[in-house]
Amino acid sequence: MSLSRAAIVDQLKEIVGADRVITDETVLKKNSIDRFRKFPDIHGIYTLPIPAAVVKLGSTEQVSRVLNFMNAHKINGVPRTGASATEGGLETVVENSVVLDGSAMNQIINIDIENMQATAQCGVPLEVLENALREKGYTTGHSPQSKPLAQMGGLVATRSIGQFSTLYGAIEDMVVGLEAVLADGTVTRIKNVPRRAAGPDIRHIIIGNEGALCYITEVTVKIFKFTPENNLFYGYILEDMKTGFNILREIMVEGYRPSIARLYDAEDGTQHFTHFADGKCVLIFMAEGNPRIAKVTGEGIAEIVARYPQCQRVDSKLIETWFNNLNWGPDKVAAERVQILKTGNMGFTTEVSGCWSCIHEIYESVINRIRTEFPHADDITMLGGHSSHSYQNG
Repeated sequence: MSLSRAAIVDQLKEIVGADRVITDETVLKKNSIDRFRKFPDIHGIYTLPIPAAVVKLGSTEQVSRVLNFMNAHKINGVPRTGASATEGGLETVVENSVVLDGSAMNQIINIDIENMQATAQCGVPLEVLENALREKGYTTGHSPQSKPLAQMGGLVATRSIGQFSTLYGAIEDMVVGLEAVLADGTVTRIKNVPRRAAGPDIRHIIIGNEGALCYITEVTVKIFKFTPENNLFYGYILEDMKTGFNILREIMVEGYRPSIARLYDAEDGTQHFTHFADGKCVLIFMAEGNPRIAKVTGEGIAEIVARYPQCQRVDSKLIETWFNNLNWGPDKVAAERVQILKTGNMGFTTEVSGCWSCIHEIYESVINRIRTEFPHADDITMLGGHSSHSYQNG
């Protein structure tokens, strides 16, 4: 027989202590959703089952004991750290779920300069780790727009990708090893080694599992030298997305690896570039790292773009200003809430991956079909797209 809500709470208090088990109704409501439901949240409307409790976990041992208890009684758990998610993955859709909050597990365990890796608990905010590394002249190379909010466990669990992915890769390319707790409470560790030669790479069972298979408690990631003084910014305006995709492909195929390689259509660009590119598509690059490599990368980009006479270069300072205002911290989230209350407008983004041969067709088809087939298309205030991540094959 399943446990009652009260019994779940009582037993959790016995396991981790009453001070770590939160049952305040306001907190429970907030923890029943993520930022996908920002409009209902702003208006105080919560339609999903409210969790039985939020457990503030303090150690791997506590995670193990809590999961062992929940597994034995078939209680649904929702792992959570920075809560910056925007796709509904943190919703408590099952009655009497328990939210497993790892944000208090927030220690940077080790910064290993010799082996170029850093180890942190799941609740360490990425920005905190990044700032600690930058003080020593290093970086994770990982910079999603959620960097001020997102925490290390959630970034790995959701297979995060950042704005510098063309150079540094996504989170799955950065993870060296990790610690996780399985559903029955078993603690598993994946060693911090540069490569594995035999068998499947079991890191990828855990990376991107979104809390369905285990709870990530500790992460070790690669680190890189941080040399912002060598950053080179390039921006171009152009008439169409097809040309932009062609340029991105040429740059990747020629072997250049800018940290940023982005293409915005005219409508999406209205959020950032109306002061210099109103009605135009925008192509953006940043080269960084060793000064010789950054210089050659920048020269290669400029040479390739020059093959397309329609592209007009803009002042690099405009791109640097855009770059310095990309990330979403608490201030931007608060400002967005005010704007939603004022206008009723909300913004959402979804991603799609495609090979070079089809990505432009996908873009055109999606935009066209939404405009012509979506029954509420007239209510859309902005419909656009941009390319953020480029690879050898798409």
